[in-house]
Amino acid sequence: MASLSDFVRGARPRTLPAALVPVAVGLAVAGSRGSINPLNSFLAFVVALSVEIGTNYANDYSDGIRGTDENRVGPTRLVASGLATARSVKYAAYGAFSITAVAGFIIALRTSLWLIPIGGLCILAGWLYTGGPKPYGYIAMGEVSVFIFFGLVAVVGTSYAALDRLIPFSFLAAVPVGLLAVDLLMINNIRDIEGDKRSGKNTLAVLLGDKKSRYLYIFILAVAFVFAAALAFSKPVVLDIFLALPLAAVPVRKVLSGADKGDLIAVLADTGRLQLAFGVLLVIGILL
Repeated sequence: MASLSDFVRGARPRTLPAALVPVAVGLAVAGSRGSINPLNSFLAFVVALSVEIGTNYANDYSDGIRGTDENRVGPTRLVASGLATARSVKYAAYGAFSITAVAGFIIALRTSLWLIPIGGLCILAGWLYTGGPKPYGYIAMGEVSVFIFFGLVAVVGTSYAALDRLIPFSFLAAVPVGLLAVDLLMINNIRDIEGDKRSGKNTLAVLLGDKKSRYLYIFILAVAFVFAAALAFSKPVVLDIFLALPLAAVPVRKVLSGADKGDLIAVLADTGRLQLAFGVLLVIGILL
């Protein structure tokens, strides 16, 4: 039987910056325009973390019962490794998504009921990434979904929840945030290319191949910095994001040097640290 620590690892803590950063940036955008709502801001963090954890458990469950994770290189998965039953992991996903639904519903009641269908789409996207009869993560659509939900929806939605109105600048701030979230998925899929090929999981990395996928990872990283720098026309202090360049150099060097399999697990962690530092600096730049 899986222990609590097993389920904590199954929540994939290294991916959680992808949930925290967009909320922090969205709150910074709202805070730069007015007085934010404390309860809605807290609930936005709850929504982001719970939907990310729910998606991770759903991915573990769906890939596990399909056999996709049997030959994986990365961290151990609960279902594929036999640490936990598929049923228990499925209910862990349901539990996390239930928290998402409750917290999101409260925000919607306090702001706009239009957030209810948007929240429903977020949960549905989390489940259908590798779940359902035709998972979109198996047809190279994962990166698009991550950009939409962990970039645009998360940043814009958070700023709206915190201030109860749409802020045009939030759409621009969401772009570099979404791109860095995409790179987290890209490096994860580059690591799993061989295993995913054998399992019939046609991620973008599988379709492009190892070399092109590595170049795309670096290109996305560069575009994130360039786009964030362009925000300096409205918020000059945003140029502080370049203080994160040394952290960007670490994963870029490893990717270019041909790091593979287990070594790419470290690159995933490096990318997560970069995303977190970039997000903190972007928040500071927006607020100042």
